Amino acid sequence: MPGKNKSEKKVDPSKKSPKKAPKSSKDAAPTKKTDLGKKSDAQEQEVAPKRTKIKNKDYEKELSRLQIELVKLQEWIKHEGLKVVCIFEGRDAAGKGGVIKRITQSMNPRICRVVALGTPTEREKTQWYFQRYVPHLPAAGEMVLFDRSWYNRAGVERVMGFCSDEEYREFLRSCPEFERMLVRSGIMLIKYWFSVSDDEQERRFQSRITDRTKRWKLSPMDLESRKLWMEYSKAKDEMFAHTDIKQAPWLVVNADIKKHARLNCIHHLLSLIPYKDLTPEPIELPPRQEVSGYVRPPLGDQTFVPEYY
Repeated sequence: MPGKNKSEKKVDPSKKSPKKAPKSSKDAAPTKKTDLGKKSDAQEQEVAPKRTKIKNKDYEKELSRLQIELVKLQEWIKHEGLKVVCIFEGRDAAGKGGVIKRITQSMNPRICRVVALGTPTEREKTQWYFQRYVPHLPAAGEMVLFDRSWYNRAGVERVMGFCSDEEYREFLRSCPEFERMLVRSGIMLIKYWFSVSDDEQERRFQSRITDRTKRWKLSPMDLESRKLWMEYSKAKDEMFAHTDIKQAPWLVVNADIKKHARLNCIHHLLSLIPYKDLTPEPIELPPRQEVSGYVRPPLGDQTFVPEYY
């Protein structure tokens, strides 16, 4: 009957298929967490929602507050004799140098220092791979920030062919053990990966070309890596698969908006190390010694910098 057929169409199970669970895991849509775990950093950025950039006034205010906290953290590291290593890795122009600069801006360079090693010498190439990095590790009461690190072997050296396949495989085997050894020795190892999208990296490269103060940042190696975007993505994914260990996991920073990346990274770093405020009491300056029997040499006997301004 026509009426009956019409009624059957209303309750047709096929019409409710969107609410039914998929028949197999292959047909199921992966969760957001699974997607991010398997996609490259370029793909992650594609699904990330667009955000409104923080206002400069709010950024400067929050950065100033966080830098005060970094000074407190610095005093705590010194007081407790902690040994902290922070590794900053990511694609070229991802913003690693910018966040390092903001972290160290107000800190004591004797306590918090930056290590940015250049191309290894012929002698260093014959050493145990990690040997050139070991002398820069912190002693008690120190914090070391690596602007790129031993992960060069899993990135640029792998993609550009600066190491052999055997050297690369050996790195993937030994790196987790090396880092576990550092952690067992009392070093707190923190690893940040700055993730930047293809379009944003392109924009920053163009900025470096046109800005004379930034042109030195664009090396021939950067240009070569630009052509090998997908190869670097694959190398990064394989590196994560082998070195994202429980004792020293990789921490990914969304770096498409520089100011957000800086604030988020500093805020997260502060959250990883419980510290107390050891700010000393306000200092009272003692009275200056009275001038007695001292005659200042003539100003004409000294060489002054010309005052053009």
